Amino acid sequence: MLTSVPNIVFKTRVRDESIGGQNPFRWQDVTSEEIFKGKKVVIVALPGAFTPTCSSTHLPGYDAKYKEFKDLGVDEVYCLSVNDAFTMFQWSKHLGVNHVRMLPDGNGDFTRMMGMLVKKENLGFGLRSWRYSMLVEDQKIVQIFEEPGKSDNHPEDPFVVSDADTMLNFLKDGK
Repeated sequence: MLTSVPNIVFKTRVRDESIGGQNPFRWQDVTSEEIFKGKKVVIVALPGAFTPTCSSTHLPGYDAKYKEFKDLGVDEVYCLSVNDAFTMFQWSKHLGVNHVRMLPDGNGDFTRMMGMLVKKENLGFGLRSWRYSMLVEDQKIVQIFEEPGKSDNHPEDPFVVSDADTMLNFLKDGK
């Protein structure tokens, strides 16, 4: 079991009005260290943008309770998925996500190094993240709420422990 988050470079896109046009974004590399060093961060990791549970409950739950996370000393909440930056941006826009920051793991590097990369070929998804949430303090993994049954081509999509309320209760009860 990992004790620290993997050190990788995330390929992200950031708004840059100097570019102009309909797509005023530029590439920006962001390292794990930049995201996690000296910070208390919650990661909500899920199988994919625009998918049913991820879109109806998982991500919206964290966005709706963002202020509660902040009130409990969390610096930032990130949604991580094995999707590209363009898809993550459009998904957050489509859902009206206002607070949770999107973290594209397009190549699955972070997810693989976390031991959470699974095959979802039975759904035509290819390689994706297993559903989990995680509390990280200064790059150290404090707690992971991993959905049960992690396996390749799992016939179901369990969603019982990685929800916003489970993480909030953990933070309230001792962290």
